[in-house]
Amino acid sequence: MRLNQKTAIITGGASGIGKVTVQKFLEQGANVVFTDINEEIGNQTREEFRKISDNVVFIKHNVHSEEDWARVISETKDRFGRIDILFNNAGIYSSKPITEYTVEEWERLMGINVTGTFLGMKHVIPVMREQKGGSIINASSIAGLTGSANVSLYGASKGAVRIMTKDVAMEVAHEQIRVNSIHPGVIQTSMGNELAAGFKITTEQVASSIPLKRLGTPEDIAHLVVFLASDESGFITGAEMVVDGGSTAR
Repeated sequence: MRLNQKTAIITGGASGIGKVTVQKFLEQGANVVFTDINEEIGNQTREEFRKISDNVVFIKHNVHSEEDWARVISETKDRFGRIDILFNNAGIYSSKPITEYTVEEWERLMGINVTGTFLGMKHVIPVMREQKGGSIINASSIAGLTGSANVSLYGASKGAVRIMTKDVAMEVAHEQIRVNSIHPGVIQTSMGNELAAGFKITTEQVASSIPLKRLGTPEDIAHLVVFLASDESGFITGAEMVVDGGSTAR
């Protein structure tokens, strides 16, 4: 029970990496508030997880809305009394040549991937400050570390998350609030399928290009998030944790 009695907020928790992370957190004894823009799937997921623990709450949430963030923080505190962990997981993917993007598409992607992460940290840090500690995990990507054709907007957003994580980590380290980013490679999710389709190749072809010769799984990411949320990672902050099967090591 590595997260026993800790309270976590996980965004984008109704599916994919977020859903598996909610499950792992509950199995490790955490109280979990998970949020998602899709209310129907969120409610279904909550009912699934009630078989594991009663200490799970779903809140419909637009991460680009400051009002929504204030409500999520308030409802979490009202229910569980504290917030020990924030996993800024919600995000969207897009792939096409930069000349084909509209300003509206840029603003939507940045609003969810970057502004959503900023707002989560802005609103949870005062709570963690009162508690004299906490752990924030921000979802970036290997697209925030290396360049690839046709992912300029997505890569820009994840690069922003990477450096914002380091800046905030330095800002709050003296208050025992840790802030780290994770950088998945291609994962077996709908986003992973989108990536393969964008490059007009199969997921099998993507897997063959990875040194470990497989795609990552949501469980691969969730296990890392559990570690970063737990006291076992108590001396880690401002770090970028790459989970990509060796892709960026070449």
